Amino acid sequence: MRFILKIFTLKRTLILSALVLGILILFSFYGPYTSKFYLFKPANYIFPILSVGHFIFLYVLWFKVKEDEMTDPQMRNLEYVLYGIFLVYVYKACESIYILSTYWDYGNHVLPGTFLPLGVLVTVLYFLLIGLSLLVFKYRKNRVGEYKFDDMNHIDSWE
Repeated sequence: MRFILKIFTLKRTLILSALVLGILILFSFYGPYTSKFYLFKPANYIFPILSVGHFIFLYVLWFKVKEDEMTDPQMRNLEYVLYGIFLVYVYKACESIYILSTYWDYGNHVLPGTFLPLGVLVTVLYFLLIGLSLLVFKYRKNRVGEYKFDDMNHIDSWE
């Protein structure tokens, strides 16, 4: 674990998380079977909307570390929301594995040449995002502190 923490410092983790999120937002509109972008499907906007919560948490974590502040109830609630978003990331990773597994089911059909390379890229990016999210949770606990519910009743740093 120390080796991973040396390679993925907090700054690198935050930047890489934002970069991976940005790329996955772009690919959330991509249809792997047709190799086209679908901007008018409402379901394609779920991931970009949910990732806003992740971006906010990354900013709050960076701010708390930079200003050497403690945790507060708002950060705790935001992290709890991110736990739910994390489950969506796990679902999307499983969904991308399923889509890749259908490659051999459609052997008689013409699939675009980008199906496998982009499918593997998206799958790897989802698993990277899952790992980076877990790493961000670890950094929050190590650098900002644990949530102490008894001490939080009088703190409101977002006023």
